[in-house]
Amino acid sequence: MPTKSLYARPPAGMTHAVSAKDLVTSFNWEYDEQRPKLVQLYDAAKKQQWDAAVRLDWSQSLDPENPMVMDDMMIPIFGTDLWRGLSDKDKAKVRRHQQAHTLSQFMHGEQGALMAAAKLVQMAPNVDEKHYAATQAMDEARHVEVYARLLHEKFELVYPITPGLKSLLDMIFAESRWDFAYLGMQVLIEGLALAAFQRIRDASKNQLAAAVNAYVMQDEARHVSFGRIALRDYYPKLSEAERAEREEFVVQSCYHMRDRFDQRDLWGPLGFDEKQCVALVMQSEMMKQFRHRLFSRIVPTVKDIGLWSPKVQKAFAEMGAIQFAEIDIEALLAKDQQVAAEFDAGTTGRFAPRAAAE
Repeated sequence: MPTKSLYARPPAGMTHAVSAKDLVTSFNWEYDEQRPKLVQLYDAAKKQQWDAAVRLDWSQSLDPENPMVMDDMMIPIFGTDLWRGLSDKDKAKVRRHQQAHTLSQFMHGEQGALMAAAKLVQMAPNVDEKHYAATQAMDEARHVEVYARLLHEKFELVYPITPGLKSLLDMIFAESRWDFAYLGMQVLIEGLALAAFQRIRDASKNQLAAAVNAYVMQDEARHVSFGRIALRDYYPKLSEAERAEREEFVVQSCYHMRDRFDQRDLWGPLGFDEKQCVALVMQSEMMKQFRHRLFSRIVPTVKDIGLWSPKVQKAFAEMGAIQFAEIDIEALLAKDQQVAAEFDAGTTGRFAPRAAAE
């Protein structure tokens, strides 16, 4: 079924183009100047390629009243007078739409990541970076595939890209300097996505939904490591003014992501008052905590790559996220790899082991 027939509300258009002035395609005739950590990451990416049609059990059904079997406390209007006044049927509709809205943004964001990876192949200055970026493009195509299949086959419902995510992608793709693609996608958007994926991976009681996010996170953990390696080598070479420009981009992007996380476009198709729901979302203690946790992957990475001026630290303190600077990001990314392996082995302790694939 065409996606346009599944949208809860029609998107502004079915296509969108962004132009970048002075976009440079970078060739490099040195093929044997490779950094050991990037070579190791590239080798891991080759070995960890997977087929979504085989690794995931698509025969599993989803409960139409709570497709991902998530606790109602995850719904930002839960516990309000509005929620208590809903019928069981209307509560089931909210669950389905809210979950579809979240997965839709994952899908749109992964398409952005796919194009960013292709852009990195074109623009990255070194061959070892181009090699890894090529594997990432395959990963991101697979991620678009799995979220699209989940939405089309299991939810039969899709939401358009949110204005906040769209404007952030526009900013990244309008920038012609190669390191902004790394910083915007590998560090900021991928970092935020990892925190959002983790929420579903760890909280969903539906095996298919949890496994999709576990396997996507296994790939994304490598992508964040790729960005860290490339930028950690590059940013010390920049002037103070150039680093300050990158830090301003980080600060403004993080405020932008935090302030636009209100699911504004979800409430209209449900027949609710949009302004009332947005106010409830912004007041929700659960959503305040969630917005803070979204930066748990970004803050330690920004610190690690050297964009850690007093201005950046002040901004993260104001967002209530400065404590994440002490997180061991390497251990966190290694854990993502481990959890994916546990899903494969059926040792998560949450789901029955999957029967051997045919």
